[in-house]
Amino acid sequence: MQISKLPKLSESIFSTMSALANQYDAINLSQGFPNFKTSEKLQQLVTEAMQNGHNQYAPMRGDLELREVIAHKIYKSHQTQYNPLTEITITAGATEALFNAITAFVHQNDEVIIFKPAFDSYEPVVELNGGVPVFIQLNYPDYKINWDEVASKINSKTKMMIVNTPLNPTGTLFTNNDMLALQNLIKNTNIIVLSDEVYEHMTYDGLLHESACKYPTLKEHSFVIASFGKTFHNTGWKIGYTAAPKHLMDEFIKVHEFNVFSINTPYQKAFATYIQDENNYNYLNQFYQDKRNLFLDGIKNSKFTFTPTKGTYFQLLKYDTITQENDVDFAKRLVKEFRIATIPISVFNTNQLDEKVLRFCFAKTDETIKKATEILCQIH
Repeated sequence: MQISKLPKLSESIFSTMSALANQYDAINLSQGFPNFKTSEKLQQLVTEAMQNGHNQYAPMRGDLELREVIAHKIYKSHQTQYNPLTEITITAGATEALFNAITAFVHQNDEVIIFKPAFDSYEPVVELNGGVPVFIQLNYPDYKINWDEVASKINSKTKMMIVNTPLNPTGTLFTNNDMLALQNLIKNTNIIVLSDEVYEHMTYDGLLHESACKYPTLKEHSFVIASFGKTFHNTGWKIGYTAAPKHLMDEFIKVHEFNVFSINTPYQKAFATYIQDENNYNYLNQFYQDKRNLFLDGIKNSKFTFTPTKGTYFQLLKYDTITQENDVDFAKRLVKEFRIATIPISVFNTNQLDEKVLRFCFAKTDETIKKATEILCQIH
């Protein structure tokens, strides 16, 4: 008798690389979190909320003021409206939102289309619910989507499609044409789109984030998921939200209620105040573009090759002119010999496709970035 519901899963590459980074006292550019502080003002707002007595259960869907602020933010950004009473839910990070949306709709043998390379949370949740992941492999360096191939994967069993823009780990963006193609594919179907948009405020070189909610037909089929942790440099707080039309959200909250019920109250109160000031997030595109540029300028004389990332706070580097080692082995050697931790891309690909590419996180202090690039320039 098989006991495990996820027998193929073992320790994640993130745990492996972070453990190695700690063991060898390496610069950790592997996991996607900043090594600089979150806003002191935001921390102060959390403290004030606690001191003012906001320490008991929040409403199941989330603090209403925060939901109203989010609805206003979405309207200003994308000129579309969500009802804060029925179409926005605060979640325990984006990960809970992903889990709830998949669990609410995916039944045994339902198919879910996933673009690879993909964030590693998608596939296990689909399988946990008896679904069948259907992969579409995108390739280095541009990771361009062939929408004819996507169309060929759609059939009567297709329940959901998971999209991620800006895309982790590639740093590429869905364009306006991509979103129109997606919208055209799912119109006149019952396919649900799970749009993971946690890096929405990290797009570069004048490129715009294309949210699923900007496209009317697509919006009616979509969950749009966001992360305060990614946006406001506090991933350990684990707060995010999802927005979706009422007919989808009604099913989502059934899972949410019996998963976590509600999210911690003082942090919601703090965000409800903090997000009202657009200056607290509108600077992020330039902030991270400057860090990307610092990183790329620092490795211009290295043996690595690259295409500048268009979004997220990750940069891919190709190393085939340095070694023909597989990417997992090379990543481990970088930690042990050069004291720098990164993530091999093959772990995100179909059948561990190895294109000799590593992912580096540049959500770090300038000092850390400079130290890391000095090391990378020494690798031959």
